[in-house]
Amino acid sequence: MDDSSATNPHHENLTNGTSTSDRKHPSSATKLSPAETPPQPTALQQHVLFWDRDNDGIIHPWDVYTGFRELGFNVPFSIGSLLIPIFFSYPTSLAYSWIPDPLLRIYVDSGHKAKHGSDTGVFDVDGHFHADRFDTMFERWDVDRCGGLSADQMWAMWKKNRLAADVAGWCFAFMELWTTWLLLQKDGRVWKEDLRGCYDGTLFWKISELVQKGQWDQGYGIRDFFDGMRRGGTWRNWEVKDQGHEHTGSMNGSAQKN
Repeated sequence: MDDSSATNPHHENLTNGTSTSDRKHPSSATKLSPAETPPQPTALQQHVLFWDRDNDGIIHPWDVYTGFRELGFNVPFSIGSLLIPIFFSYPTSLAYSWIPDPLLRIYVDSGHKAKHGSDTGVFDVDGHFHADRFDTMFERWDVDRCGGLSADQMWAMWKKNRLAADVAGWCFAFMELWTTWLLLQKDGRVWKEDLRGCYDGTLFWKISELVQKGQWDQGYGIRDFFDGMRRGGTWRNWEVKDQGHEHTGSMNGSAQKN
């Protein structure tokens, strides 16, 4: 994983075990009493810090849109991402008021209150990341033992995780897995270390930097869909590319033999 401290304004605070919203507190070099020591951010809080544009612990709807654009998503998809504050603003604001926030703000420190059912269970109810659950998830669903999950395997995992009478959880889990696959897939799979970086939020900063440089070569978009349909009649464009490489390799081999 690249060193993202130059592009991640939260990096220094996270490595010191403090959240950015605590930047007004004394630095880690200052000795604090246990009661004064700021709590360490949970993995779920770190997961969403990329969208906290001004480091104030609050994510506005326009922060969500801007963040998705910086990750390389197109305008229509980024507009669709505004469903996130529509659905998740109220659960996170319950820590402060029973009255819905008219500005649809998401509060980072109470993000765990927006946790839904029918998910992978990698985050617990307090927003902590469980590495053992993450590894177990891959052991179960990475049946090819290649270190990555295919679209079919992620679909099977989503279906298995669905709980009865939890249609909302089904929908949220589908949206999350679909978005993750569109963002991270490479050669038709979401690879384990990429997904781990997605869970703890560190990968978002790297992706944003590479997108700005035009060097991010993962993900799946409209061009990939039409490329696969044009070249092989399938949306799985990576299969067409593999066939193309095999064909080129066999042609080169024949030429060498002759």
